[in-house]
Amino acid sequence: MNSYEEELRDELFIWEKKMTRKAPLYSRATKKLQNKVNDAIPERVHTVVTNSIRTMVEGVLAGNTYAVKEPLQNLSLKERDRLAKEATATFKRVAAVEGAGTGAGGILLGLADFPLLLSIKMKFLFDLASIYGYDARRFEERVFILTIFQLAFSSDKTRKEIFKRLKNWEETSHLYKEKDFFNEEHNWKSFQLEYRDYIDLPKLLQMIPGFGAIVGAFVNYHFIDWLGETAMNAYRYRMLASS
Repeated sequence: MNSYEEELRDELFIWEKKMTRKAPLYSRATKKLQNKVNDAIPERVHTVVTNSIRTMVEGVLAGNTYAVKEPLQNLSLKERDRLAKEATATFKRVAAVEGAGTGAGGILLGLADFPLLLSIKMKFLFDLASIYGYDARRFEERVFILTIFQLAFSSDKTRKEIFKRLKNWEETSHLYKEKDFFNEEHNWKSFQLEYRDYIDLPKLLQMIPGFGAIVGAFVNYHFIDWLGETAMNAYRYRMLASS
């Protein structure tokens, strides 16, 4: 193991603590605020989020929605990380421009941002899978992509459960069979609720005319940045665990 990988192991140890730490005391108060926000948001917004998540999940699992690049071979982990950081920077710019454009148009264009941002996030994750040498044409790799997405945008309680699944991926990935997975009830319902709760407040602010463009650009940039950090660490963890 080289010095770069040794350094990464220390970083990943800190990341694991971050993903599995106990929820802070203020989380209960935050949840109450979140419930009030949910009540204030028009039902059609919730409907758009729900339908967008369902379409995204079904598209990822079916494997016919997002272009899949050939997995990169014979690269060091350091080189893969460099390419991943470049991809993150590119997708952050794309998401910021998209968020600013839809945020400037108030609620109607704000609604359009949900499926657009989801597409950007998924394209980003599919590209990262290729960078780290994994073939997203395989069903279990697409499930892994969704697992990363869930890890990034979920509550503290759920995040712990998802991290356990990710941590033991090589031992449990064979359990994800295409036929069985499509029939599971939690396929998209719990998924969309967690995601909706995570993004509700910033996305509500994005729909305010005039102010929304600034919020939209900042929020989308932040979401891709956080997703990139989560995905990079997930693939690092997986690659080091199997080395």
